[in-house]
Amino acid sequence: MTGYVQIRRRPTVRRPGDSGFSLVELMAMCLVMCTLAAFVLPFTRTTLNAMNLVSDARNVASATALAKMRAAAYFTKARVYVNLAAGTFRVERWQKTAPIGWVTEGVTTTLSQTVSFGFAGAAAPPPDTQAAIAQAPNCLDNAGVAIAGTSCIIFNSRGVPVDAANAPTPSGALYVRANNTVFGVTAGAGGLVQLWQNDLANNVWSRK
Repeated sequence: MTGYVQIRRRPTVRRPGDSGFSLVELMAMCLVMCTLAAFVLPFTRTTLNAMNLVSDARNVASATALAKMRAAAYFTKARVYVNLAAGTFRVERWQKTAPIGWVTEGVTTTLSQTVSFGFAGAAAPPPDTQAAIAQAPNCLDNAGVAIAGTSCIIFNSRGVPVDAANAPTPSGALYVRANNTVFGVTAGAGGLVQLWQNDLANNVWSRK
């Protein structure tokens, strides 16, 4: 007959170092974390907004340069089409064969929520660009009628910015802003596309 051996377990001894956090300690930790968050979050939000503005400004500049290249590649006109109110922009080219008219190249891009088209606070345009600061003129539809609330920089097949009458113009510019900073994208008479920044505190433009 098999016998049974009874094994007694040693009682568990709780040591001071094995205990968890008390309710008071947890509340104190939560208070510290909330205090730190109150200081850190505004700086994080400001940094993210600044990054969004820089990214959007560079995207507008890239779209402008792309329009210039598309005009030369297709031996036609091309433009950056901006919807000022909706905060969107896209590249379009003029199709010379049926159906004749402006066709979209690629996709329409939307600005970040904290970024908008505008130049409020900037007293003057970037140096050696426009005579007076302003968004580029209204875009025209296929019939040549101005489209309200839009702005376009148009390039001819030689990569030169032109106006509605196809005459070379140095006044093409698009501005985006957020908080106390404005970025400008300009297209000079020779077709040079430049990106500018104005921090508004000193109201001085710097080339980026």
